[in-house]
Amino acid sequence: MTDRDSPPSGQIHPTAKRPRWHMALLMALTVLSVLVPFLFWRGTWFGRALSEQEVGQYLSDASRPRRIQHALVQIGERIERGDRSVQRWYPEMVGLAQSTLPEVRVTLAWVLGADPQSEEFHGALQELLHDREPLVRRNAALSLVRFGDASGRDELVAMLRLYTVQATTAGVVRHRLEEGNPVEQGTLLARVEGTDQRAAEIRSPLPGTVQSRLVAEGTSVASGEDILVLAPGAEHAWEALRALYLVGEREDLQDVERFARSAFPGIPAKVQQQAAWTADEIRRRDQGKKP
Repeated sequence: MTDRDSPPSGQIHPTAKRPRWHMALLMALTVLSVLVPFLFWRGTWFGRALSEQEVGQYLSDASRPRRIQHALVQIGERIERGDRSVQRWYPEMVGLAQSTLPEVRVTLAWVLGADPQSEEFHGALQELLHDREPLVRRNAALSLVRFGDASGRDELVAMLRLYTVQATTAGVVRHRLEEGNPVEQGTLLARVEGTDQRAAEIRSPLPGTVQSRLVAEGTSVASGEDILVLAPGAEHAWEALRALYLVGEREDLQDVERFARSAFPGIPAKVQQQAAWTADEIRRRDQGKKP
């Protein structure tokens, strides 16, 4: 304690007379300051091992989608390790293809690729390939490649192309980002102000970069009108290129080579290299098909 903190001579330091309940409250707050972040981490980190009972409980907890995702991720990891006991949850997993929760379907479409011997999973992925959410379709297309199924090839190529974002309602556009700004899934791109002064939020359905604005700030648009364009995200492009290495066709070369030339700004070297490898493999495969 410094001289400045010391009580004047003959007086008691104010903390000395605090009642016991006050000290108990301070101790409780100290514990909570550690416990609350721990509980948040415990509840959101998918690496925490779940018991068999918890896996079953989490898979059916529709009120808490992160629990379902947690269970799916852990089942996927166990499949990769060769744990066949998780097959008892396969029917429940396939049933989740009908979930109304997009984040659950996104995770499911990825995890179903862990067992390319399962016809149940194969059928569910073919269904998810036509999902209304682009991230679900992309994960389904990538997972189908593990089954030797190239039916998602169009979706894989779309991952290498520009993505146009549309207004979800009529009104006046208020942009939130500049051209060149990176975005993640869920990033607020713009608001559309209606005549009732309510603003509809336009959020990015995909990671990427704002390539261009198609309408100026303050422009009135109709519902469904194009408002901006996103350039592909580097990680999504890399995954698509790796998949097209296996299932790409000659007509895909233009899209693949665009990344080899680094046509989009900020593309990492690993993506450029993968694009070059993929283009070479597509050509080699195409040559092998010729009589």
